[in-house]
Amino acid sequence: MALEIPAAVVKPLTLNRLYLGTIVGMHLLALLALHPYFFSWVGLFTMLLGVHVFGQGITIGYHRLLTHRSFKTPRWVEHSFAVLGICCFEDSPARWVAIHRMHHVHSDHQPDPHTPLVNFFWSHMGWLMFKNRETHSLAAIEKFSKDLLRDPFYMYLEKRPMTHLYIALAQLPVFFLLGFIVGWIGWGSASALQLGLSMIVWGVYVRIIAVWHITWSVNSLSHLFGYQNYETEEHSRNNWFVALLTVGEGWHNNHHEDPSTACLQHRWWEIDISYYEIKFLEWIGLASEVIEPRHLRRAARKAA
Repeated sequence: MALEIPAAVVKPLTLNRLYLGTIVGMHLLALLALHPYFFSWVGLFTMLLGVHVFGQGITIGYHRLLTHRSFKTPRWVEHSFAVLGICCFEDSPARWVAIHRMHHVHSDHQPDPHTPLVNFFWSHMGWLMFKNRETHSLAAIEKFSKDLLRDPFYMYLEKRPMTHLYIALAQLPVFFLLGFIVGWIGWGSASALQLGLSMIVWGVYVRIIAVWHITWSVNSLSHLFGYQNYETEEHSRNNWFVALLTVGEGWHNNHHEDPSTACLQHRWWEIDISYYEIKFLEWIGLASEVIEPRHLRRAARKAA
């Protein structure tokens, strides 16, 4: 069943110039990776490692910790995950959480900000390119992210929106200096500048683009292709390819069946690496009250 875009809050269609400019600009910057001068194996490895490390700022931080509160951490750990998420240029924590909670309330119905029942492109990235008077309203943030705004750190970010931009941009000199120092030590001054620029292009620009499309694939591919373990009242699917890219988020039908759990692995072969990493944090004392899947919670209650 095809849906129209959320007409009441998106029409008349008005381009969101800030988001559109950021998306187009970052893709253009990432094209620098096609120039041989900016390639290095160190940059490529940094990009691959960064996709996972910074991507977990979205998966573990923004999603499972801040949105669904599926486990608890000390405040400094929570804020560290939030900073990693900010460095992915996926908006402030409170805004990201508000939009995702809105998605769960209206999933695959017209008010859903990014349902693929409009079309694939809309769910993947098109919805970001037009102004949505609901998702960008203060009322929506206050309604759907009220718990985050009690934290002075997240409130500060909302009151001073340039702050999370400064945080995100701060990674540029950090990656450049890291590459410059490694290049100077390993290959001499002639290679220092080239490796520093390679780290920016591959370690930042290409990594951000990769994290974007991996995140967006949950909204698009995991609501269109795959199988369902549960009859939910929307079109969420378990998609092994997305699960591989997102280290677990692709088991999306499992997630919509039980959003509060930290574990999306409901069958033995539905590997959820993000859950294993949360359990590792628990093992070293940096996470607590990890919520297990509903079927395990029920079994535990019966055994008690």
